[in-house]
Amino acid sequence: MSRHAVTLTVASVLVLLLAAVASVLKVPYVELMPGPTSNTLGTNDKGEPVIRIDGRQTYPDTGHLNFTTVSFRGGPGARMDLLTILNGWLKKDVAVVPEETYFPKNQTQKQVDEENTREMADSQQSAQVAALRELGIAVPSHIVVQAVQKGKPADGQLRAGDEIVALDGKKVAAVSEVTARMSKRRPGSVAVLTVRRGGKDQNIALTTVASDDGKRAVVGVVLGTGYTMPFKINISVGDIGGPSAGLMFSLAIVDKLTPGALTGGKFIAGTGQIDPDGTVQQIGGIQQKMIAARAAGATIFLTPKGNCADAAPVRPKGLRLVRADNLHQARQALEALTTGKGAVPSCP
Repeated sequence: MSRHAVTLTVASVLVLLLAAVASVLKVPYVELMPGPTSNTLGTNDKGEPVIRIDGRQTYPDTGHLNFTTVSFRGGPGARMDLLTILNGWLKKDVAVVPEETYFPKNQTQKQVDEENTREMADSQQSAQVAALRELGIAVPSHIVVQAVQKGKPADGQLRAGDEIVALDGKKVAAVSEVTARMSKRRPGSVAVLTVRRGGKDQNIALTTVASDDGKRAVVGVVLGTGYTMPFKINISVGDIGGPSAGLMFSLAIVDKLTPGALTGGKFIAGTGQIDPDGTVQQIGGIQQKMIAARAAGATIFLTPKGNCADAAPVRPKGLRLVRADNLHQARQALEALTTGKGAVPSCP
């Protein structure tokens, strides 16, 4: 056998060995792919309205305001082999990212799913508040106990869902007020919280202890902001999780509560986490979400400002990117697209 033939034989064997190893070697990476996209103005898989409003006049709407999602493969307990991951790197609609991007260390799949469910619930609440405030509808806020730490002074005294009305007899209206006043205390001092539970107020005295870092006095509660909605808004999207549908939820609520179609009959999709004040935050998986939107028929895609730099270079053909810094700007942009009057901000 000639030297050339021997070299080819050895190389072929090595390639086969490497391929065999790659096909069984599990690696800590995840593949992100375009996921389902749903019209917030339409119905869910059960045939129910995605958004239902009771106790307030609503108006007919047309067109699409689709939120987009990302599907993934891999993760703890379901890791893919190196060969599959290498193949994914070659696909234009697939993003390969380190496993810890979506699955923080020491978290199980169940814990990640639970967190995604909480984020979706928070997103829906923020979307409702932002939409109503955009329309000038008052949404009162209050301080609520989100969690109680075991072994701390509040354990057994306070409950998740309790409303904090006052601290030491002085009314408080925001979490920042409670935090600022507690920061001036020393461990061992007594904090008297006025708690509203079941419609009744009661005073609960708690002796503070030092925080885990020893820098402040605490009673062992996690506080958050709750809202009193003036009428009922129900958002039903099934088992989809995460916070990135917030902007599209808000726009759909605005559309349903105002005369005329905000979309002008157009197929509009988008993404973006929304804060109660209407600010739109950037999200992950922007490329896969744009691909999903275009495949579904969208011609306009609302894009958070923070995602523009990544989105613009890989924009699918036929999809116009409209920058959305906040809910008010997004609403104005859609009205400008519908009427042909006004500026439409875009991703550079």
